[in-house]
Amino acid sequence: MRQLTIGDHAILKACENIIDGIAAMYGEHTEVLLHSLDANNPSITKIANGHITGRTVGAPITNLALMKLNEGQDVSDSYMTRSPDGKTLRSITIVIRNEEQDAIGLLCINSDLDAPFQSVMRTLLPGLAPKVDSGFTPETFARSNDEMMLSSIESVRTQVMADDTLSPSKKNREIVIRLNDLGIFDLKDSAQIAAKGLDISIHTIYRYLRELKTA
Repeated sequence: MRQLTIGDHAILKACENIIDGIAAMYGEHTEVLLHSLDANNPSITKIANGHITGRTVGAPITNLALMKLNEGQDVSDSYMTRSPDGKTLRSITIVIRNEEQDAIGLLCINSDLDAPFQSVMRTLLPGLAPKVDSGFTPETFARSNDEMMLSSIESVRTQVMADDTLSPSKKNREIVIRLNDLGIFDLKDSAQIAAKGLDISIHTIYRYLRELKTA
């Protein structure tokens, strides 16, 4: 280890939202943390779900984390450990490097394998998340931009057509508004694809978009 530079600390700071994102994805039974490898203070700089091992920001780096660093793998194989209170953990360690490829930090993930199954499932099942008043999700797992746009157009079209509060004459305009909100029209050839998918002229699409910009 060596003393980290201002740039090194900036890289680690930028990684902190990754810690929160992984913890949000896997829930309260997965501890996620960021170790700084600054020689002056090799310690935890960010941690989520620290109740699993009882650690907080400022806790020292572990001997096992140092061992994983010295193994030469930037992403370790998963390994089994135990928390101070005896929980069985499945862990992985990821080395964070700067532009010079110096190791400046470690991202560590520890999943509690002793957590009750039902509790784990409650944190993972999206159906238990707060219900959103929407008939579709704006995320489309497509293989190309065209496929993504067509899927989004069809999803929005289905939702709007089922909305009885909108008059038939306003539905195409509403579809264009919602597609614009999703950023569809920032993509290449999107207006042509939308016009074909909605069976309206491209000039109508452009008119709706001009109206939005002047509204």
